[in-house]
This record gives sequence, structure tokens and C-alpha cells, in this order.
Amino acid sequence: MNNLHVIFGMGPLGRYTAESLLKKGCRVRMISRKGTMTDPPGGAELVAADIMNKDEIVPLTDGAESIYQCAQPAYHHWAQEFPALQNSVIEAAANAGAKLIAAENLYMYGDTNGVPMTETTSFNPCSRKGEVRGKMTETLFSAHSSGKIRAASVRGSDFFGPWEQINGKMIFAAAVKRKPVNMLGSLIQPHTFTYVKDFGYALATAGTDERALGKAWHVPSGAAYTGQQLLDILSAQLGYKVKGMAAGKLILSLIGLFDKGAKEVIEMLYEFTSPFVMDSSLMEKTFGLTYTPMEQRITETLEWAKEYVKG
Repeated sequence: MNNLHVIFGMGPLGRYTAESLLKKGCRVRMISRKGTMTDPPGGAELVAADIMNKDEIVPLTDGAESIYQCAQPAYHHWAQEFPALQNSVIEAAANAGAKLIAAENLYMYGDTNGVPMTETTSFNPCSRKGEVRGKMTETLFSAHSSGKIRAASVRGSDFFGPWEQINGKMIFAAAVKRKPVNMLGSLIQPHTFTYVKDFGYALATAGTDERALGKAWHVPSGAAYTGQQLLDILSAQLGYKVKGMAAGKLILSLIGLFDKGAKEVIEMLYEFTSPFVMDSSLMEKTFGLTYTPMEQRITETLEWAKEYVKG
């Protein structure tokens, strides 16, 4: 049986999907525009290619058993570029006869007013990026229903972990430097956080188990935590009090004058100003998956952050 698995994207999610597949004995090829990454997973083949260029990616995906879509454009280019990027990957999967496993988030559900989100929660996006996500997942499963491809999606909540640099800088590197930590929206509202290693393992599971096809799955992520609870764990592990600030629309607007990505976060603040809870019991029960305890997640991410700060 051919065991080539192709991953689009060399960010933290692509990294841990690759590591999980390699542990399963799969042959892994990772593709990005630059084709390079720091400390790549041992045994993975790294290739530079433009995902939007059919002539480049078709030969690289030929004969693949599964393809994993872990790449995305810059946050402020989602509406213009993301659907076309996914369509290119769908065509590659169709040409290769490969399963397509798409990494997704929860934006398409919108604000559920604290009701835990399951895989059957209706799409009700309240943001432009949520509308993009909703249309993309509809396109994905339409291609599956028509027989064009065999697909599944794996959805995680806001994630952090080693090599993830947004929360890595804003929370963990700041804490290591004894600087105030910027949390979003509120410090007292419960929020489900997904660990990037668990996300990668869930993607690898979906790509190597036929039961995943034709469905969406939520990454096992554990209980929701408030921002203050995360700060308390950070403080306990670092041995000093980590101070946190809740960044709202005003602060993000000011940062957005210099950082287009920060400006795009404003419409997503609803996730952090009321309970934002994801139910992942379906994937846990179906595949026997578990999630990494929060204390361990923070320990491992702090270990990475300490090295990151040195560099």
C-alpha cells in the first residue's frame, strides 16, 4: 500500500502533523513556497513549490495516499486568497486520487452564546472570516459528495504550542521576559484552547483512518480555561507572578495601525468576551484520542519560548 502523505504548509500545524505521521511509519513530503523550516521533523522531505501552480504541485502529489491542507494566506488576505488556495489543493487531491484532510477552525459557527459547539452546530458566522470558512467547508464537502475527492475536516479552536509564534510571542515569550501578557477580550471568560501537537495528531489520525471521511471532527482539547487561569499556571511554573492585560477593540485598533493582522483580530473578539466552548467528545470516542493536560501544554510551550527568547 502506498504510504506517501503530502502536507501543504510548514508552520507548527504542518510540523506536528508530519511528526505524527512519521511515528505511524508513513512517508511524508512537506510543501511550502520557501521549502525550508527550522529543525524539520526527521525523515520528512521538504520541497519548495507554489500551491497555486498546478504544474508544480501535481507531480509532487502524484500517488499520494492522503493530502493535508495546513497552509493559509496572511490573515488580512483570507477573503481574497484562501478559497482559491483550497480549490488548488482540491484539484491536486482529485488528480492524485488522494484523501484530502483540511485543517479548519470554528469561525463558521459564529457566536453560540456560550452553547458548546459540536460538529453538528449550524453555521451562523458573524465575521467576514467566518463567512469565508463556512463557504470553504461547504466547497470541500460538496466535492466529497460529488465523488470528486474523498475528504474530511478537522477543526480546532485557537491553538498554541511550540513553534506557534502568535500566542508564542504575545503570551509565552512575554511571560518569560517578565513582561505583561496580552490576552484577548477578557480574563474571566472560559475559552477552549487547542494544543498544536494534539491538532497535528488528530489530522494524522483522520488521514490514516477511513472512518474519518465525509465528516468534520473536533480536535480533543479538554476543558475551557479563562485567561486568568492560564496566567495562574504560567505564574506557578515560572515561579513569579505573570501579569496579564485584556486587549480589546481600542488596543487592537492602535496596534492595527502598524500590524494588519492585529486589525483583523477585532472582528473575532466575540470569542473572548463570552464563553467559547468546543465539544470534542465525538473524535475522542470514535478514535480513542485524548488531549494533552493543560499544565503539560504550558510546560512544553514555555520550554520552547525560553529557547525562542534566547535566539
